[in-house]
Amino acid sequence: MNKKLFLGLGFAFALIQNNAQAQKSSSMTEVVVQENRIRESYGKQNRNIEILDSKQIKALPVKTVNELLSYVAGVDLRQRGPISTQADIAIDGSTFDQVLVLVNGVKMTDPQTGHHMMNLPIPLSAIDHIEIVRGPAARTYGINALAGAINIVTKLPVNNEVFAQAYSGSSFQTDSATGNTYLGWGVQASAALAGKSQSHILSVAHDEGNGYRHNTGYNAYRIFYQNKFKLNDKNSIEAMGGYINNDFGANAFYAAPADIESTEKVQTALGSIRYSFKPNDKVTISPRVSYRYNNDDYIFVKQNPSLYHNIHETNIVTGEVQSTIKLGKGILGAGVEYRNTDINSTNLGKRQRTNLGIFAEYKHYFSDKLNAGAGVYANKNSDYNWEFFPGVDLGYLVTKKVKLFANATMGQRLPTYTDLYYKGPVNIGNAQLQPEYAKYAEGGIQYDGSLLFAKAAYFFRNSTDFIDWVKANATDPWQPQNFQEINTNGITTQLVYQLSKHAELSENYNIVINANYTYLSPMINVPNNNLSRYAINALRHQATVKVISTLFNHVQANVAYRYLYRINANDYTVLDARVGYKFKSVLLYIDVNNLLDTQYKEIAAVPMPGRWMTFGVRFNPVWK
Repeated sequence: MNKKLFLGLGFAFALIQNNAQAQKSSSMTEVVVQENRIRESYGKQNRNIEILDSKQIKALPVKTVNELLSYVAGVDLRQRGPISTQADIAIDGSTFDQVLVLVNGVKMTDPQTGHHMMNLPIPLSAIDHIEIVRGPAARTYGINALAGAINIVTKLPVNNEVFAQAYSGSSFQTDSATGNTYLGWGVQASAALAGKSQSHILSVAHDEGNGYRHNTGYNAYRIFYQNKFKLNDKNSIEAMGGYINNDFGANAFYAAPADIESTEKVQTALGSIRYSFKPNDKVTISPRVSYRYNNDDYIFVKQNPSLYHNIHETNIVTGEVQSTIKLGKGILGAGVEYRNTDINSTNLGKRQRTNLGIFAEYKHYFSDKLNAGAGVYANKNSDYNWEFFPGVDLGYLVTKKVKLFANATMGQRLPTYTDLYYKGPVNIGNAQLQPEYAKYAEGGIQYDGSLLFAKAAYFFRNSTDFIDWVKANATDPWQPQNFQEINTNGITTQLVYQLSKHAELSENYNIVINANYTYLSPMINVPNNNLSRYAINALRHQATVKVISTLFNHVQANVAYRYLYRINANDYTVLDARVGYKFKSVLLYIDVNNLLDTQYKEIAAVPMPGRWMTFGVRFNPVWK
């Protein structure tokens, strides 16, 4: 295992030496992290945040948001099928329900189950960048961000732009039952209009295929629209809306091997409207109303739907007000949110609960070198009592390029309706469950130069009342319980190296290397000898290396390497690559995913696809 890991990382680390000539900070540190209140550039943040910028999004051999996140160290994306059929997402050893996903600050949490949180109507063409916050983020985003948060920030166009992409791919393997070759195809298109006082972007996408093994076909439609109207210097309005219809075979998704003929259809809609009022250059007040709808239709045996058929429908309405006030050398942020969630389910029943959250935080800049922040989130759920979750952070510039940072925070995750009330042949809920909690502390160092960006951090997370699905022996059904405690020590590193600049190559060559490594050491204090479904699924080692290059100003040659070693399973290596040729506004490309044809599983009994080759074309003209 260690040999594979060090060979993979050695390529990246060997290239990152002799950087004494580094000068000005990289552009990545100038990206503004789009939090709901105090918004700062990446370089001023005192937390472990990673940014996937638009250059990486365009260059990586991916087709959906889910696939994109699999290249982020610390993010454990566990897919059940190709092209974002369904995926669970964890951060630094968490479970899939402990991470909060947002779109432009709007929460995608589903009260039924976290399995549907990544059912997103956002085509890649609509994304500006993605922010990954590691560690509990209750102070910033409220409940359910127990282990971290992922905020997908969409584009606000500055130019008129058209984007179109079509692709088709195959493993060139044959379905023995039908004789058909496994094949997938898709199209994406978007149009952006930008004016002095308004902007619009509309994106649509369709992905379809017959899968990569028996009963893994998929058919997904996505549509997303966003606008912004600047009424005057003091007033503006932003709105967005999206819808996805995702229909797929669910072979071995939940109850293998009995569910070989299962199918599932998930429909998700979201919408929000936000008004911003800036009476002067010091005060901003932003009320927002948002809505999320989800319908999950699951059939255990598609040839006999009456045998076992679940339909779950959830509705979430959120009203919030966020505000910031600049006070001398500091910024004060405050907000309040009210969420109403309800579910109408053939299995879970008809239920409803509300949540009231109050935010307050303050960031003070003592000097150009030193800044510190503190805040608290107070939460009252209709099923649970008031809870308070504080957080603090500190950053100090030792030199213009070297920064020390530290933070400490807390978080909470409420049980889902599936945790509480589900009734099935192999899974039974527990209505006595209590919320789970986490305390988190982190410290690190960051170097930011024109040739090299480097960051290393150590963290400790104490999880109490951990919710895990367990059973006493193999023949019993799974049932969730509140475990006593899990203590996790972790080390994270990140390196971004501008190889072409360091080698002083001409402007016709651009080569960037991005390397990440995460090490986790969880200590699980289990009160009995029950079998665990989630507590021991963390990644002990995770390494990613991305080489993104443009050669001769036309040729793209991009490689993405992933090494993963799960505590309760074998380690494996996945290598993906893209080769493309760009002329004017057209890119022709070939993607090869799982180039090494690695046989591996990310979730339980679900084998992932082997080598898959995709041919695609992209058209992307921009004009003012």
